[in-house]
Amino acid sequence: MTAQMVAIEGLDGSGKETQTRLLKQALESQGLNVATISFPRYGHPSAAPVEEYLCGSYGQHASDVNSYAASAFFAVDRIASFLGEWREQFESADVFIADRYTTSNAIHQLSKLPSDQWRNFVDWLFDFEFNKLGLPKPTMVVYLRTDVTTSQFLLEKRYGGDESKRDVHERDLGYMTRSHIAADWCAEQFGWTTIECIASGEMRDREDVHREIMSRVEFV
Repeated sequence: MTAQMVAIEGLDGSGKETQTRLLKQALESQGLNVATISFPRYGHPSAAPVEEYLCGSYGQHASDVNSYAASAFFAVDRIASFLGEWREQFESADVFIADRYTTSNAIHQLSKLPSDQWRNFVDWLFDFEFNKLGLPKPTMVVYLRTDVTTSQFLLEKRYGGDESKRDVHERDLGYMTRSHIAADWCAEQFGWTTIECIASGEMRDREDVHREIMSRVEFV
């Protein structure tokens, strides 16, 4: 048996960690065996290239590393951890929830490319990670949709206004705006479950968002 897999996606500050936790708790209360993981796996050797990239060691701008190379950094972290850590959890769980996954590469690396190259890139990405590397493919992708202004506000709050704590993605407003557009495109193209997290110009209550996610979980 292998788990039903949910990937939780969204811009920084959209509540992915919180909604992963709430979903896990709710499904466990139904008697399901639920496992979770968060990517990138900061502090693990397999995530070292990701950390170097995000902290600016390979260039101070996200675009200094092309979409294919950057995607490979994140993919290595996923496949190394799958082989050495979470494959058994995935195979024994009823539901496996990933806070970010291959689908994050689609969102964040598409933003570096002209839109007429997006389909070819995503075809390559999904083939590389799911077919060539053999990573599990998500059953469902939940996209926590926010806007860039709110995302930036929440990041400023998270870091207490210390801009030096932002990574090369977070400090580039133009990049984040393109990533938002790319995320919307992916959600439409691939049938992701989109949860609107902004209502009347403000973030919805986390419990309200959670209830909507639960009402739209398709495999339970």
